[in-house]
Amino acid sequence: MTSASLAEWSNAAVYASMVVLTLSMVAFAVNFSARGTRGTQRSATVTTAMPIAVAVGAGGNEPVASPVAEVIDDPRGRRAGNIGLALAWLAFGLLLLGTTLRGVWAGRVPWGNMYEYSLSSAVAILGVYLIWSTRRDLRFLGLLVTGATLLTLGLAVTVLYTEAAQLVPALKSWWLIIHVSAAAVCGGAFTVAAAMAGLYLWRERAERKNSVTGSVAKLPTASKLDMMTYRILAFAFPLWTFAVIAGAIWAENAWGRYWGWDPKETWAFITWVIYAGYLHARATAGWRGRRAAYIALLGWVSFLINYFGVNLFVNSLHSYAGV
Repeated sequence: MTSASLAEWSNAAVYASMVVLTLSMVAFAVNFSARGTRGTQRSATVTTAMPIAVAVGAGGNEPVASPVAEVIDDPRGRRAGNIGLALAWLAFGLLLLGTTLRGVWAGRVPWGNMYEYSLSSAVAILGVYLIWSTRRDLRFLGLLVTGATLLTLGLAVTVLYTEAAQLVPALKSWWLIIHVSAAAVCGGAFTVAAAMAGLYLWRERAERKNSVTGSVAKLPTASKLDMMTYRILAFAFPLWTFAVIAGAIWAENAWGRYWGWDPKETWAFITWVIYAGYLHARATAGWRGRRAAYIALLGWVSFLINYFGVNLFVNSLHSYAGV
């Protein structure tokens, strides 16, 4: 197979994955809209982030009884969710194939520019979601995850596309594989956690106002969404710590210093501090609920600034990859 044909097959696999992802997103939308709620409500324990001293005699995140609509699945909706999940797995395979072929075509790991890293980021977002979905039912999250993956790929093929080129000397290191792979997985986890935190805020507001009806009733309870957000960030934070340390070791190898407060390094550290603050606040100050969700979303915004802003708009040592 010639180099040109490898490039064509890589691009074809990426575009095919986008088509399949679009179908998956439609199927998840049908699943979400078809899931119904019972006409009656049951009492459930939820967690709020507002003072409720009148109800329980204390302030803070105390459990209170709140009416929560019990959710049932429409068989057609369940089938649509299963189809969406199957299509997401197919899209993941196609995207992984396209990214791999890009690397074979270039004769190196496919992380030499923003286009290639965006492909890997899309693989990571979808991969984190799909692997987690093997342990629990996450069909309710499928619409947001496939949408985020499609947006990443759309930006990659329309704005960030770059022809493959040889790596600059600073990138020719095993630390490229170690550092970038860890960062990509973290990016996928941070994105899934941000989607979960956003859904938590929606559900928590409805529970606080005793108006859990319609689409919001189809989500898990706020307390479950809060805990799932925490668990994925508890997984991602040590890996992000490792990625930052690996980047510092790589910097010493490439530039002769471990840390120089380059914009990329600075924003990586800011992101680390925000997520460290999230975990610390939950462990020591009891910051669960809304405040924790806002911190999780702030960490994701910081990660996006580090990912897009620094690479595209700031001149730094990390601007060598181009777009």
